[in-house]
Amino acid sequence: MSSEDRTSNEGSATGASPLTRRDFLKVAGVAGAALGVAGGGSVLAACGGSDDGASSDGEGREIKLGFVSPLTGPLAAFGEADQFCVDQWNAAVKDGITTADGAVHPVSIIIKDSQSNTDRASQVAIDLINDQVDIMMVASTPDTVPPVADQCEAAGVPCVSNDCPWQAYFFGRKGDPANPFKWTYHSFWGSESAAAVFMDIWDRLDTNKTIGVMWPNDADGNAWADAKTGMPTFWGPAGYKFVDPGRYQNGTEDFSTQIGKFKAAGADILNGVMIPPDFTNFWKQASQQGFKPVAATMAKALLFPSALEALGDIGNGLTTEVWWTPQHPYTSSLTGETSQQIGDAYEAATGKQWTQPIMHYAVFEVVADAIKRTENIDDKEQIIAAVAATDIQTISGPVNWSGGDLNPVKNVCITPLVGGQWVPGETHKYDLKIIGNSIASDIPVNGELKPMEY
Repeated sequence: MSSEDRTSNEGSATGASPLTRRDFLKVAGVAGAALGVAGGGSVLAACGGSDDGASSDGEGREIKLGFVSPLTGPLAAFGEADQFCVDQWNAAVKDGITTADGAVHPVSIIIKDSQSNTDRASQVAIDLINDQVDIMMVASTPDTVPPVADQCEAAGVPCVSNDCPWQAYFFGRKGDPANPFKWTYHSFWGSESAAAVFMDIWDRLDTNKTIGVMWPNDADGNAWADAKTGMPTFWGPAGYKFVDPGRYQNGTEDFSTQIGKFKAAGADILNGVMIPPDFTNFWKQASQQGFKPVAATMAKALLFPSALEALGDIGNGLTTEVWWTPQHPYTSSLTGETSQQIGDAYEAATGKQWTQPIMHYAVFEVVADAIKRTENIDDKEQIIAAVAATDIQTISGPVNWSGGDLNPVKNVCITPLVGGQWVPGETHKYDLKIIGNSIASDIPVNGELKPMEY
């Protein structure tokens, strides 16, 4: 069976069953939710239900949710925990979700693979919209989130997302704060948070404040390089300067030119937003060619244990942004589980070390909460109004779009960010320690910044 056809269960439910749909779901053991990967679809057929979304006995129709993720390709590390997240969501709503009108609705989740490709992300979003999903969910970088959100905005489909710096999400889609989006809402940190976290690390080290930057020619790289909303906006006033060798293409194999320019400029700091395979090549070549910065703080590429394992011994001391760990002091609004319990469950279920994109779990927290506050699930205006009125605590921290300090624009809620460093682990090859919480003091530090060792 190919990845295009994989589902969480074999077979399908049809109207031929003599049982009610909820009874059938319980008997079948599919917990009211279905999972299809890549081009697959729901294995459950919607059946019964009245036009207003509920039957005469209060049984609601199936609520269909789409979820777009980079399950394969160079961004696959971002999607590595998404199967686990869907399993957790399914378990949390195995008995359905009760909407504000008292109807209990089974839930079906259809996951599609963007294949780490922007055009593919857009196309599978269209497929899900044509499949009449009630709400879209999406996560994982500007290569995935904005194209899906754009299709939802155009089609009038509610969309909830995270894991994409908010400037790339909003301004990358030509967003206008005076005329915000209607159908798409997002929670994540932005370049102002990343800049503050990075400089908090660098300010504690003895450097010449010269940064060698690696910004690829993609949505992430162009957003970070933007002179008005990207990193240069924050570095200059703080006395930092940077050496920019220009945009490079993802998949580049030889980084000798960039490394040579950094060495010639005496750059004490390395920063950028590289995909994991490219940083692995870059850092190995930097080691071979004698580029040894005082601080190597790479966004995106250093989020994952698998990326550090690929580096071997030269990964020790690398620093990065940290947006979720099991140590975060937040709990699930779905189950009341702590971040630690969810991280432990991931390791038990997969046999792998926890990874930051477990935070994608919070997307469904927002969706489930909004559904509960919706009276008529067939009215998308009601759904998006409920999303906009969200005010909950999630495993990613507080999420609301009420117009307060967390909302730089109407459609964005900023989530906490701290600084981390990879050090030799006790159980795993490396552990990610939180070594700076200057803009998120409620998240405890559990490590001390150490100089790079070469």
